[in-house]
Amino acid sequence: MSTLAWLAVTVFTIAYVLIATEKINRVAVALGGAAIMLVLGATDAEHAFFSEDAGIDWNVIFLLMGMMLIVGVLKRTGLFEYVAIWAAKKARGRPFPIMVILIVVTGVVSAALDNVTTVLLVAPVTLLVCDRLGVPPVPFLIAEVLASNVGGTATLVGDPPNIIIASRSGLSFNDFLSVLAPFVLLVLVVLVLLCRVMFRRAFRFDAERAAQVMALREGDAIRDRRLVVMSLVVLGMVLVAFSLHTVLGLEPSVVALLGGLLLLALSRLDAGEVAKDVEWPTLVFFAGLFVMVGALVETGVIDTLARTATGAVEGKLWPATMLLLWASAGLSAIVDNIPYVATMSPIVADLVDAAGGNDKAQVLWWALALGADLGGNATAVGASANVVVLGIAERAGHRISFWGFTKYGLIVTAISVTLAVPYLWLRFFAF
Repeated sequence: MSTLAWLAVTVFTIAYVLIATEKINRVAVALGGAAIMLVLGATDAEHAFFSEDAGIDWNVIFLLMGMMLIVGVLKRTGLFEYVAIWAAKKARGRPFPIMVILIVVTGVVSAALDNVTTVLLVAPVTLLVCDRLGVPPVPFLIAEVLASNVGGTATLVGDPPNIIIASRSGLSFNDFLSVLAPFVLLVLVVLVLLCRVMFRRAFRFDAERAAQVMALREGDAIRDRRLVVMSLVVLGMVLVAFSLHTVLGLEPSVVALLGGLLLLALSRLDAGEVAKDVEWPTLVFFAGLFVMVGALVETGVIDTLARTATGAVEGKLWPATMLLLWASAGLSAIVDNIPYVATMSPIVADLVDAAGGNDKAQVLWWALALGADLGGNATAVGASANVVVLGIAERAGHRISFWGFTKYGLIVTAISVTLAVPYLWLRFFAF
């Protein structure tokens, strides 16, 4: 690698260590790291702001902004309180059954929507449920974001890397559903069992608070029925447009932003007040992170790593599958999985062609998808949903540290990726 590439690696490593140790505010670190990359010439304004492969992913930024606006309006209707009381009553005020409900809902919805949208909708409900029952919300939020990344693995539209893989490989929605959904169901069951052990201290049952919750009438929580109906109609339209975005010719980011602005206009709420609910620090953090990762792409660091790793096993399908699975999981824990998959896709396409391009060779695409999607659970910055939930928690006064998330994420990632090994073997090699 060139001197500039090594400088980019050094800057990224220092920034990552600072984010992990939390010695400096993560937003300041991300912006500072991005600025240094620009000053060094590891990237430039054209690539940082306008490149699809090596710059800020504006589709992610505006998708988040649009959904945050919708959530900001929904918060003012009382709908989240309604759902929170309903869930608490269904579980009879017992914390673990509530966590199971939230994990299942998050996992299933993340398969239909993207995982960031899902956590934006579920996290406010979680904070309200935990407040009602007097239990710490952090374990519940961590469990949900883990479930969102697992659930999003199941379908073509559930996680952005899957969309990139589908466009490169020609795999259909039904291909993703048939290969990945059965495995995701297994991992969600394992996740529930792991959460029972990992967060056991959070499941303290308060009979008095539970009785108070059981006495509540969820219908009384709705403050503006007209706005609830309007919000759900707009949200429904957005979700339908998400699923039909290839037919409509509209990117999900455009759909989300149009939906957020339309709902804001129809609600007649004060735009300034609703805008305060947008997680602006989270959006800025993403922008800085995208620029830093883009510098690694631009200087050839990620491409060098990927080609070196895959070149070592070219022509050996099972070793290549395992290397792709574990390397993708490891790298996606450090850098956002979107630019990683964008970089790896052309390399995997070459490997699939070299292996004959048949159904068996497609295992390489599934190894990339499983590694990148599940690896996003490993650290607090491994996936977009992780960063969003940390931002929501901090605004609510429940700060989740980098290691506070990562010590659980690493366990879940290690077990889920390990389970993928026999699954891929049985599915593509055993018979």
